[in-house]
Amino acid sequence: MIARIRKSIEEKDQGFTLIELLVVMIIIGILAAIAIPVFLNQRKKAEDSAAKADVSTLGKEIATYFVDWDGTTDPVVSQTAATGGKYQLAAGAGAAADIGNASKKVALGDGVQFIGAGVHDQTWCVDVTNASGDKSVVGFKYSAAGGLEEGAC
Repeated sequence: MIARIRKSIEEKDQGFTLIELLVVMIIIGILAAIAIPVFLNQRKKAEDSAAKADVSTLGKEIATYFVDWDGTTDPVVSQTAATGGKYQLAAGAGAAADIGNASKKVALGDGVQFIGAGVHDQTWCVDVTNASGDKSVVGFKYSAAGGLEEGAC
């Protein structure tokens, strides 16, 4: 009896069967099929967050400019490669000041735009896009009227 048990134990310690290995591989494949699209979606959301952060910074800087506004000189926002991808704010013929770093792949729209008639400190808008994000076509805007929103000016 003991010899039979010992022989049975020795036979079972030979490794995994082919079916057991295939089941494990199928489970790993299913988990990978679920995880990879979720990871790619998170990356696009991060790209959108970068665009939101950039346009929010620009909008707040423009709003700050209009606090001390002289009533005549409109601000000009630009993004150039010469400044290392930094955003710059200039007023009239004055020197441009750096107002923040541009995130990778984030592109400034047409600078500060004034929508409709009225006082410029109440009708301005600035927008950005990020080609790698979910909202790459629509982008994000920051305006005096609505703050941070999806869309273009």
